[in-house]
This record gives sequence, structure tokens and C-alpha cells, in this order.
Amino acid sequence: MNFWYSHSVIAYLLLPFSFLFWLISRLRYFLFKLGISQSYRAPVPVVVVGNLSVGGNGKTPMVIWLVQHLQARGLKCGVISRGYGSQSDVYPFLVISDTDPVKGGDEPVLIAKRTGVPVCISANRQDAIELLLKIQNCDVIISDDGLQHYKLQRDIEIVVMDAKRGLGNGFVLPAGPLRETANRLQTVDLIITNGGENQYTEAVMQLVPHYAINLVSNEKRLLSEFKQGSALAGIGNPQRFFDMLQCLGIQLNQTQAFQDHQQFSAEQLSQFNVNEPLLMTEKDAVKCGQFAQQNWWYVPVDAEISGQKTTALLDKIEHIAKGK
Repeated sequence: MNFWYSHSVIAYLLLPFSFLFWLISRLRYFLFKLGISQSYRAPVPVVVVGNLSVGGNGKTPMVIWLVQHLQARGLKCGVISRGYGSQSDVYPFLVISDTDPVKGGDEPVLIAKRTGVPVCISANRQDAIELLLKIQNCDVIISDDGLQHYKLQRDIEIVVMDAKRGLGNGFVLPAGPLRETANRLQTVDLIITNGGENQYTEAVMQLVPHYAINLVSNEKRLLSEFKQGSALAGIGNPQRFFDMLQCLGIQLNQTQAFQDHQQFSAEQLSQFNVNEPLLMTEKDAVKCGQFAQQNWWYVPVDAEISGQKTTALLDKIEHIAKGK
């Protein structure tokens, strides 16, 4: 929604509906805070990685980074997710690295592939945690999204924000992109901005690509070897992926942005030139393996996070996990 990032007439016309949305969300928040609505306390610490705004902000790379760094400290991690876009016949559903992304969802499968930890998906976070703890003795549970899911109690909250888009026009849905107002940032443990700094930055995350991997042969090539090609992205902010490739000196002759969590088919991607590389995100690649072509490559990215508060946050999580 382009008007979410400006103070347009459309945004102001929608403000009465935003006020109603804010009123309902605040009432719900206080019902849980006061204990009137029942919430669930997991037997192990829970870390929520979420955001205030809708759309792609970089939560999944942050979850992967967090799991890997906690593993390096000797902690056993599990991940829960709502599993948006998944089509499992039963929930909660356990996702592993070779789970069909149609059943498990693209982001949960990607997290399982990159970290090797079990990922459990369900709209009911309590059910997801209970199934996860049945199969693994976790020291800490990381929730991919769920900042506004107050039915789940949490020990740590991390907000990931797109540095460029920030909080948009500052309005809550539907006049703006926010699920909660900016005041909510004062209560979280860490604010990470993806791609640079803005007025809210406490730590900066850069998504760093190093190479591309062929979907058919698994061959790795340095991105510097790619001079031109096409690109697709079915993520929350596709332009970020295209800009990244162009900043690396790759001339993109054709780009196609798809909706987030897009399910692909061979016919749908037949529009791309077979005589040049087709570059896609790793999240998209997990859904294209069964009909991949020789010229298809995906670009994995690693989150690099700077800022002294990140070390303090890891120390805090480790202390909580080892203290319970």
C-alpha cells in the first residue's frame, strides 16, 4: 500500500477505522496485561522476534542469526511460527529441513534448513510449544513473529524494522502499516533496523550475500561472476532484493515482484529468459526445487548485526535460559 508511506488523502479518510482498530487492540492488550484474559507461560524462556508494521522487515534472517548465536553459547533452541501460507492437514505441525514448503510454509522450512533446529507451526502458540518440547529438550523457544500475540507470555521482545521505510506514515491499520503505535517500542528489549539506521535504531542488521547456488546442481558461484540476468522475489519487500543485486553490479534485464509467500509453478516462471541466469531469494527457492531449471540460482544472505546492545541481549537470554 503506497499510501501507507505518505500522508495522503486516502490515509486520512481511513483514520476513523484506524482509531477503531487501535481501540480494539489496546483493549485486548490490557485484558491480557491485567490477567482478565488468560495467557500461557511456557516452561522455558520465550524470545519473540516481531515488528510493529506489516510487510517484510527481515524477521526470518534475524531468527536464523539468533538461533545460530545462541547455539554457539551451548543453548538448545526451538522455533515456533504461525506458518503463514502453510497448508498442512493438521496443526501443530513439525517442520524439518526437507518438509514440503506447501505444507510447512516457506519461512519455517527455510529456518529449519539453515539452523537444523525443529520448527513447529500453529496459530495456537501454546500447542506449538508443547509439541516442540515433546520432541526436544529446548533451553529457549524463539517465536518468529507474534509480538502482538499477547496470549503467549514472553521473556524477551525484539523488534525488526526496515530502516528505510521505518514506521511509514505512523498510522495504524488500515490508514497506515502499523499494528501498534510507535509507543510500543519503548517496552521492547531491542530495536534492530534492517539496512541502515533511523531514529529508532539500537542495532543495525545488514543482509550480506556472498554467492549464488544453482537449484539443480547445487553449484556455488561468487556473485561477482554474474554480470546480468533476471530476478524474481516473493517477499515482503521485493525491491530490496533487486536493489541488492544491482548494487553488486548485476544488470537486471527483467524483474518480477510477487506477493509475499507466493506459491510458484513451472508455468508461472516460464516467462523468464532461459538463456540467462534467473536469480531468486532463498525463501523463494525452497518452493521451486521440484521444477527448477538449469539457469535458476538462489542467493542466500547472512545477517550481520552491529551494536553493543546485541551482545548484552545475548547475555541476557543466556542468563535467563540457564537460570531456569
